[in-house]
Amino acid sequence: MRLISRVIGALFLLLLIIVAGGAVWLSVSPPELLRVGDGYAAKIVCSNTFIAKRDPEQILADDVQAPGNPALKLIRVSVNREDGVVTARFFGMFAPNYALYRGALGCTTVPDGDLPAARSAVFLNKVKTAKSDSLWPDGDKVTPGQDETGVALSKLVANSDFAGPAMRAIVVVKDGRIVAEAYGDGFDKGTPLIGWSMTKTVNAAIIGRLMLSGRMSFDDQNLFPQWSNDARKNIKLSDLLGMESGLAFNEGYGAVSDVTRMLYLEPDSTRVAADAPQEAAVGERFNYSSGTATLLSRLWMNKLPNESAAIAYPRDALFAPLGMSSAVLEADERGTYVGSSYLYATARDWARFGQFLLQDGVWKGQRLLPEGFVGAMRTPTTASEGIYTQVQAWLAGPGGSDAQFGLPTDTFWMLGHDGQSVAIVPSANLVLVRMGLTPGWVDYKPQILLKRILDITTPAKT
Repeated sequence: MRLISRVIGALFLLLLIIVAGGAVWLSVSPPELLRVGDGYAAKIVCSNTFIAKRDPEQILADDVQAPGNPALKLIRVSVNREDGVVTARFFGMFAPNYALYRGALGCTTVPDGDLPAARSAVFLNKVKTAKSDSLWPDGDKVTPGQDETGVALSKLVANSDFAGPAMRAIVVVKDGRIVAEAYGDGFDKGTPLIGWSMTKTVNAAIIGRLMLSGRMSFDDQNLFPQWSNDARKNIKLSDLLGMESGLAFNEGYGAVSDVTRMLYLEPDSTRVAADAPQEAAVGERFNYSSGTATLLSRLWMNKLPNESAAIAYPRDALFAPLGMSSAVLEADERGTYVGSSYLYATARDWARFGQFLLQDGVWKGQRLLPEGFVGAMRTPTTASEGIYTQVQAWLAGPGGSDAQFGLPTDTFWMLGHDGQSVAIVPSANLVLVRMGLTPGWVDYKPQILLKRILDITTPAKT
């Protein structure tokens, strides 16, 4: 019996040593994948708490844990509202990562933990916008139609079979007016929603504003100092916009990849893509890359006189003229806008941007984008086999060709992670915004909703 007791005691001691050693390892040198998970959780909770004014625990449960990797259920977050800091840790103890609220700039991840430096890196003053009772898009007044068409549209967008799982907002714009809208539980017309990769198209429009004033060109080369001594110096701005620069970049989200490192482990989000080798010739291969979009952000920011002017530029040059008062474009820890992913805006403001593209970059009679710019946004690249365009947009909705759904051939799209989409149909003078928390594996197709809307709003040919 004594021998058995000694063996059991030794095994118990060994188990304690292993557990203690594991705890020390997780505390001192946690795996990067855990820090990616914590960075993701901290960032999503921070932005939705401070920008969208939602409950942190609900955000953690619904936005972080419900749709994602089961390991995310092990993450705990703490929110310091006074300091604007969100901390996330596995089991509430390990692999901490942080997000910081910076007022009008929303939240940023702070993977190196240097909160004071992140807080002082950039600043944008908040601006109060006067409420207007004018009809949308000049104001926020909406009068859905009470005729047969209006009633049919209202029923359609409220139908979960067409709205899709976990829909958060739908806005239908026809002939320049909102004709129908619907919102998920807990969301309304005033809730800012993340566009994820729809941000790329907005980021491209900011470049278009600078092109209009002659400060940027599709043919710009020698884009970054570290490219000056190799073939990357020949990459043009147009190559980046069309995602066919040949730069290596891993867009996979299931592990520690280039994109997850960029978003959750790097204080400077441009570093990964800027240091990437060129693995294919320009125009040879389509490689969808969020890293490319952050490079585009840094390029247009470098064209402004200083960082303060660059930080103010999206609001001054685009959001304010369009009346997108809810728009919050978020920057990384060092101050570069994350033009790949992080724009929050209400569904009505996303619809304003869609209407702006529908109008060929003209707003209230003023041309804000160069002639031909939106045309390039609707022109396919060869390397993408016709699904992606020359300027950060798509010619097909989720899952492939729009032809199988019977959509007009001039339809083009802004698309984002977890079911974000804006469809623009010039021939029908129509914009459809659909936002939600709808993972790709659900296989939701907004094309079906769009086709029904077109059937209702487009008079049958006789």
